[in-house]
Amino acid sequence: MKRIAIGLQYDGQAWQGYQKQDSGLTVQNKLEQALQSFATVPLATTCAGRTDAGVHASEQVVHFDTELTRVPHSWVRGINAFLPPSICVRWAKELDGDPGVDDFFHARFSARARTYHYVLYNHSTRSPLLHGRAGFYHWPLDVERMQEAAQALVGTHDFSTFRAAQCQAKSPVKLMHAVQVRRHGDLIVFSLKASAFLHHMVRNVVGSLVYIGQGREEPGWMAELLASKNRSLAAPTFMPDGLYLAKIDYDEKWGLPLETTSGLPWF
Repeated sequence: MKRIAIGLQYDGQAWQGYQKQDSGLTVQNKLEQALQSFATVPLATTCAGRTDAGVHASEQVVHFDTELTRVPHSWVRGINAFLPPSICVRWAKELDGDPGVDDFFHARFSARARTYHYVLYNHSTRSPLLHGRAGFYHWPLDVERMQEAAQALVGTHDFSTFRAAQCQAKSPVKLMHAVQVRRHGDLIVFSLKASAFLHHMVRNVVGSLVYIGQGREEPGWMAELLASKNRSLAAPTFMPDGLYLAKIDYDEKWGLPLETTSGLPWF
């Protein structure tokens, strides 16, 4: 039995999230259908992080186990032949070793950190060219205020304030490695790197940062929200359109050919 890791990109607009559902309209549904069409046998997959409806991925990592022997290029070309244009396998790698060993590579449990980007179009008028690919906010936003507030999130914290009610994570305590808020013309990019994320955590953080950037709240409000552990005190969940699962960090020993771009393929 061999373990194959693949890198996946997708435009989430057409899909009801990553995780498989009875509707069949998810990224995992389509990926496993494509795998079966190419391999002629069912192959179950495991991903690094599940994304919600409308959320994109510029670097999702998935693994599956198989007895089939294929060169990496064959997996890439073969699976892509059965995928829709909005989903693409970027690379494949066969992992050396025994998948039955506890410390063997696992797309989810071997991940050291995950990075999400939220892209926000900050302009008085929406752009149809960014529909579904960037969030939108029409009032001017102060990036320096948002960057100052965001630093309260760095470190190990209980992120219950930014946790969705339906979140299934065992613990709300996560390690936030870094948060950056940068402006590029009319685009504002929020980048969050953490050990793992709670359901809707990034979108809830962005919503509260937007309140601060608009001047509705002071930068110190973010630390107060975090300490309160009360979801009802924070801003509403922001739209999913501009959210990208951008990077998964693994130990270099696995030799994965991860993406080397900014994580935003069109930016």
